[in-house]
Amino acid sequence: MADGRKWVLAHISSSFNNTIITITDMTGAETIARASGGMIAKADRDESSPYTAMQMATQLAAKLKEREIWGIHVKVKASPGRKARTIAPGAQAAIRAFARAGLRIGKREDVTPVVHNVVKRPGGRRGRRV
Repeated sequence: MADGRKWVLAHISSSFNNTIITITDMTGAETIARASGGMIAKADRDESSPYTAMQMATQLAAKLKEREIWGIHVKVKASPGRKARTIAPGAQAAIRAFARAGLRIGKREDVTPVVHNVVKRPGGRRGRRV
């Protein structure tokens, strides 16, 4: 904020089925713009693709530039649970598209929830017997 420009938060929730981007103010209370894979792609299989995430980010960047917002802090969230907590490919493509659109990217933070008391996997001690 030292240079007089406005900053916002971009919450990117990426799973292997969908990518959702929500732009809020710095407190997180007011939603400025949002987009999801279903708003862009026609087919369900394309909702989580990097190309769809790039299209969402360019649309949101245009809305932000209309409001004279030039900087974003990014919070990326992957799927919670006991599966591998890897970020889907849509998140990286969205961050790259924000940068290409001319927005300054401040902090990048991973806010994936960490499971502490893990429920045991099904299958028992010897695994699933087929």
